[in-house]
Amino acid sequence: LINQLPEANLILLRHLFGVLHHIEQNSGVNQMNALNLALCIAPNMLWLPSPTGPEEESRSTKKVALLVQFLIENSGEIFGGDIASLF
Repeated sequence: LINQLPEANLILLRHLFGVLHHIEQNSGVNQMNALNLALCIAPNMLWLPSPTGPEEESRSTKKVALLVQFLIENSGEIFGGDIASLF
């Protein structure tokens, strides 16, 4: 799916997850592991197209957080092993 994105979107995601991965790599100091980062970022990345109840929004946010966590933890494999070279 990543390869089907427009190039500008792919570059943006690569940089965003490069930064998140870099923060996660320093979680011993900053306490921001992949799950903590995902819980902070997920509500701003994807959301349901129409208003729903709080229970559905909570379920949706948890699913998106799991996806974001996976992308952070596997960003090197997903976006290329040289993701650290962005810095």
